[in-house]
Amino acid sequence: MVIILAIIYLLMIRPQAKRQKEKQKMLEDLKKGSHVVTIGGIHGTIAGFKGNEKKSVILKVDKNTNMTVNRSAIAGQVGSVDDSETEVIETQN
Repeated sequence: MVIILAIIYLLMIRPQAKRQKEKQKMLEDLKKGSHVVTIGGIHGTIAGFKGNEKKSVILKVDKNTNMTVNRSAIAGQVGSVDDSETEVIETQN
């Protein structure tokens, strides 16, 4: 019985705790100018923080478009992108 509990701990509980700790560290390390993606798939750059505890993040998603999201809604940081890797798509209005 003890062996089964040890296996469950090693295979399920410990990795989840490790992932949670890594995400918490990533959220604490966010700073202005970081490129991030939200859990909803929205990409943006952190323009600032709101509140005394900085629980809200102001994301710049376009030239004149800012969004306020909870810090916990940030899924992760996005690596820097070169201009050579981007494709410009022009739309007609």
